[in-house]
Amino acid sequence: MTIPAERLDQIAHRFAELEARMASGTLEGDAFVQASRDYAELEPVARAAEQARTMRAELAELESLDDSDPEMKVLAEEEIARLREELPVVERALAVAMLPRDSADARPAMLEIRAGTGGDEAALFAADLFRMYERYAAEQGWRVETISVNASDIGGFKEVVANVTGTGVFAKLKFESGVHRVQRVPVTESGGRIHTSAATVAVLPEPSEVDVSIEDKDLKIDIYRSSGAGGQHVNTTDSAVRITHVPTGIVVAMQDERSQHRNRDKAMQVLRARLYEKRREEVHGAEAEARKAMVGSGDRSERIRTYNFPQGRVTDHRIGLTLHKLDDVLAGPGLAELIDALIAEDEAKRLAALGE
Repeated sequence: MTIPAERLDQIAHRFAELEARMASGTLEGDAFVQASRDYAELEPVARAAEQARTMRAELAELESLDDSDPEMKVLAEEEIARLREELPVVERALAVAMLPRDSADARPAMLEIRAGTGGDEAALFAADLFRMYERYAAEQGWRVETISVNASDIGGFKEVVANVTGTGVFAKLKFESGVHRVQRVPVTESGGRIHTSAATVAVLPEPSEVDVSIEDKDLKIDIYRSSGAGGQHVNTTDSAVRITHVPTGIVVAMQDERSQHRNRDKAMQVLRARLYEKRREEVHGAEAEARKAMVGSGDRSERIRTYNFPQGRVTDHRIGLTLHKLDDVLAGPGLAELIDALIAEDEAKRLAALGE
């Protein structure tokens, strides 16, 4: 896809204006924050546009030369061949940089993993997935804070909710929402038979309190006694909190902390994320069909990936990619390869849609 020269001029002009405003020293408060955000978003586009402009100019100049010197002519032809080979790569990178971005891409994310079909084995697999994301997050320089854990009796997770913060968290993790399937011999299986189990992953962009306004009158808050593992205060104090958002029917329960106030704060954090995602789904409802044509709809009921332990492979069904490096995926680096492939496929399909 070739971007018109006029559009490149517009990008250069806009970026120069932003640079001048940032350097003026006259911006304060919200105006400075907004300008900084605009600058950060436009800078990679402007750099790519400038590279494309420079290469186009060099190519045009070389092609217009009428040099009678044989040696200079050979050198010019070699440079022309190089530019013709490299320019499409630069042009594509520019087109990708100019693609409309999801407004939530730069946000932290709420990661929710729940055991699905498969009983104890599904809970063990949910724990494996959580550790995989922890390792991937560590490689990215992100921070993972566990919000809530509902552990199974044999060491797995019936449900785990965590907050992931860092640069570009939602942009990279958003394609992980869906059903993850595992095929392996469970530790509880004495006959050596392969079982199929599943866990559900949901990745929600985390909003700020400004993004989602929740009125007290819309909340029904129940306080009750904690149950399960949790220390000496379990079953002795009413510290667990269940919050129901009456207008939507969304319910969030939290009992991991000994403090009722801390449980309430965590529950509100999760509630805001779910309300924000619900609003996003409503706003983008008209784009549902278009989203299905991309890598994935983000629907958590969609089966997206299979982890086959006997064969040591992982298959992402949305892009038909199979990696025979299961251990590497669960350790983090292999997951990075999968996520990068998903992002590249999404970009390619969106570019193709723009070109139609």
